[in-house]
Amino acid sequence: MQKFTIKQFSEKYPTEDACLSEIFTNRYGSLKVCPNRKCKRETRFYKVSGRKCYACQFCGYQLHPLAGTIFHKSDTSLKSWFFAIFLFSNSRNGVSAKEIERQTGVTYKTAWRMAKQIRKLFKAQEQKMLTKVVEADETYIGGPRRQDEKMSNKSVVVALVERGGKVYAVSGRKIKSIGVSKTLRKMVDPKAHLMTDQAMLYKRVGREFKKHGRIRHDIRQYVRGDVHTNTVEGFFSHLKRGIVGTYASVSPKYLQSYVDEFSYRYNLRNSKASYFYPMISRAGRPA
Repeated sequence: MQKFTIKQFSEKYPTEDACLSEIFTNRYGSLKVCPNRKCKRETRFYKVSGRKCYACQFCGYQLHPLAGTIFHKSDTSLKSWFFAIFLFSNSRNGVSAKEIERQTGVTYKTAWRMAKQIRKLFKAQEQKMLTKVVEADETYIGGPRRQDEKMSNKSVVVALVERGGKVYAVSGRKIKSIGVSKTLRKMVDPKAHLMTDQAMLYKRVGREFKKHGRIRHDIRQYVRGDVHTNTVEGFFSHLKRGIVGTYASVSPKYLQSYVDEFSYRYNLRNSKASYFYPMISRAGRPA
């Protein structure tokens, strides 16, 4: 991945106006005609002093580039927002709210909200059907297992990984709430080669695919020819270590946003460009 350093960040976004200009350009592009019905003249928009908006040089019609975005109605400086996004884009294992608090000087409450809003950018990625060799598996995330109720206080994450390609992952409180069969039909091409373990939840739906290879973990079988689920288990390993190492614990209510975050990084792992610019581009679009 191409590096985008703190020096380059500081040079490109030295002021609030530079950050606002980036959002304006991403949202409106090279706008040359005033959108005001009473004006409709070829014009230039200038930054209104003391406000986060631009106005037409002729009629004064104002455009608010932050409206409807993750920055909407936020009193936090845009430069702090941009720096927080920079931290996320340069991190491999996520950024905690405490880290944003330390780096930007905002309160913990503000840092937590910023992190929550930034994670919405990861959900915006386009999901395409997986078509080749696809591995499917599930894992459980949460507190320690209770002796009386099996996995009762854990959340489940089901992931589909195309070998050499992308991942699609979804979380829920129970395996039934995710709808594994429905998810597989939605995200995996019937002509794909499906790889799973011996769990019964894959047996029936597996018949709908061209090939269905099953590996038997119950007898300590992990690879049989090209049949294995090591790729998807590698994704789970990265996800769990990131959550435990960076975030310590995650509420089931917000688990999906963290899953989206790690899925986003996994899907762009071979990208030569920095994640920062795609994230800023999404941040400047209305939700």
